[in-house]
This record gives sequence, structure tokens and C-alpha cells, in this order.
Amino acid sequence: MGANVILRGRMDELGLTQDELARQMNGAFEALGGRPGDVSARTVRNLLNGSTRRPIGRTCAALEAVFGCPVSALGFVPPRAAAQAEDPVHRRTFLGAATGTAVAAATPARRTRLGESDAERFHREYTELLRGDRLGGARRIENRAVELATRIQSSLATGDVSDRIRRQMYRLASDGTCLAAFAAIDASAPRRARAHLDTALTLAGLARDGEAMYRVWDHLMLTFSQRENHAEAAAGAEVMKRASVTRRDPLYASLGHMRHANALARLHQPVEALRALSFAERTFGRTRGERPSAWIEFYSRAEFDALSSYVWTALGEHGRAESCLHRTLAAIPGDMVRDAALYTAHLSLCQARQGEVELACATGRQAHGMLLPTSGSRRATNTLVRTRQVIEATGTKAPEAASWIEESRQWT
Repeated sequence: MGANVILRGRMDELGLTQDELARQMNGAFEALGGRPGDVSARTVRNLLNGSTRRPIGRTCAALEAVFGCPVSALGFVPPRAAAQAEDPVHRRTFLGAATGTAVAAATPARRTRLGESDAERFHREYTELLRGDRLGGARRIENRAVELATRIQSSLATGDVSDRIRRQMYRLASDGTCLAAFAAIDASAPRRARAHLDTALTLAGLARDGEAMYRVWDHLMLTFSQRENHAEAAAGAEVMKRASVTRRDPLYASLGHMRHANALARLHQPVEALRALSFAERTFGRTRGERPSAWIEFYSRAEFDALSSYVWTALGEHGRAESCLHRTLAAIPGDMVRDAALYTAHLSLCQARQGEVELACATGRQAHGMLLPTSGSRRATNTLVRTRQVIEATGTKAPEAASWIEESRQWT
């Protein structure tokens, strides 16, 4: 009897602690069976340490719902058919979270009718999580978003639903999984984000929703960039530019061109990067001022300037990048705490690269002060690490710089 390293690996990919997995399994129990579960961290420890090698009944079904695969793919011995038949709770139809296929069926449970009110309820939960994510990539947001997507899919497994509502539900599940992925991106965990996005891509396909597919590709492009794979980032941006939603809405077209410009700048293709930036500017100027989908509301004029600063930075034009960031910070809404901290950190980095060491130190200290203690935003702190490296490379002996270098080591 040995430890279940496969289950441990899947938990690490999704950022699940033992307590979080227990909570998600209990949520799956309630969604699938109509009554709460009683899984505890001790139950999960038994699954991990090999004490439980063949989960059955509700435990088996909940694991499959949370991870979106059969228990055999999680390192367990699959339950015997006879054992399933004896368990009245297991005699239901369950939905695999990533594939949308039934994983077990003996005698179906009574099915409920899902309607607009159910979709609206899930949408309210998603919107609440989206608002909460403005504070930073806390693991709490990531795990709650995964749990929400799992419950949405579980409801589809146990309820009758029209094609319109089914597609709406899959779209919500994809959006929730994308939200989890972005929290992982903000925490500088691209491998974890990629695992979420593989699921989100399937869900967007089931929704047959072009805008949902566009969002997945946008986030995939960010994971490529975090892993310094700029060729794949450029290819992902090309997919975004050719999406059907870009023909209907210039805001989406502009973001696609902007992502492309950033990737091209990092591939040392300045002419092509500036051309893409020009396209982004022109299409952004054609936006009609209509209220966009909630997830892309971030792409305001302030965000446009911030993303433009990344292009100029990659091209070595740090003065222009600094100018863009000043415009961003003057216009960014006060409740976007994480973004304000991130762009202030980038401003500090721009100042350091221009030799303004003491100013960069003061700006860096300001950026760190904006981050809430509960924030999991590693993008901002990683940017401050690069700022410190630039300042250290100057060899400065200025007291202000030496003090900031020592202080910043405690943050990062």
C-alpha cells in the first residue's frame, strides 16, 4: 500500500489543499445527490496515503465530478460493478466534469427541470467571484471558481434542460473555469492555469459559444507569455484576431491586435509589433461605448495604455512605456487594487531602467503598499524582483537604494 502520487499531482495542478478537496467533494455530493456530504480532510488523507484504494458509491462519484475523469485516472482501483449495483446512491447518472459524458448509470434518480432561474443563480455567483478577483489572485478565488464550474456541470447531469439553457450553463462553467485560470495566472502559476484552460476549452465547445472560445484563447496566450513561449503566444493571438466575435465587436478585435503586438515585440519584430499596435489603437477607437461582457470590461482606455506600455518596454522604449503607465494610473478605477499595484510596479521598473534609481525605489515601495495581505498576485511582486535586479546591477551605493533593496527582499 503506497501513497497515491497521481491524485497528489492532480491536486497540485488545481491548487487544492486537503480541506479544499473535501469541501469541493461535499459540494458535488449536494449537487448530485441532493444532500450534503460528510467528507473531511481525514477522508482525503486516506485517499492520498493509500488507505483507500477503491473508492465506491458517493465518494467515487464526487471524485469523478471534481476532477472530470474516472477514478482509475486518479490512481485508484475502479469500483466493482457489483458494488455499484448494491449502493442506491451510486445508481445515478453522473457527468464527467471535463468531457460531459456519463460515467455510471444503473437506475437514474428523479431528474429536475433546469430553467432560466437556475442559470441566473449561477450567473450571480460567478459575477460575485469576478468582482472579488479585483483584489488579487488569491487561491480562494481560484478554488471557488472551480467549485462553481463543477456544480454547474453536476446540475446538468441531474436535470432536464433545454438546448438554450444547456448552452448557457456550459458557457457559465467555461467562464468560471477561465476565472480560476486567470487567478492562477495572476499567482504566476501557468501550469495550473493551463490545466484549467484545457477544461474551459472543452466547455466553451459544448456551449458552441465563440466569445467563450475567444476568452479561453486570450488566457492561453497569457500562459504562453508567462512561460516565455512567445511564438505560441503570437499564434494564440492570431486565433483571437480571426475569431467571429472580432468581426462583430471592435473591442475584441483591438484586444487581439494588442496581444499580438506584445508577442511580436518579444520576438524582436519591431516593425510588425508597431503595426499590430496601430491596428489595436484604430479598432479600439471604433468601440461603440456599449456595455461589454463582464469579463472584458477590464479592457478600458487605462488598460489599453498599460498593455501598450508592455510593447514599448519590450522594444526598449522605456520613456514611452513610463508615459503610458502614468496615463493608466491616473485613470484606473479605485477598486481595481490588484491592477493598480501591478502597473505601479511596472512604473518602478521603467524608472529603474532609465537610471532613476531613487524614484524607482519610492515607486516600488508604493506598489508593495497597495497589495493587500490576502492578495496572491505574484505578477506584481515578480515585477518588483526585476526592479531590484536592475537597481543592483547599477552598483549604486545610494543609501535610499541600499535601504530599498534590503527592504524589498522581505517582500519577494
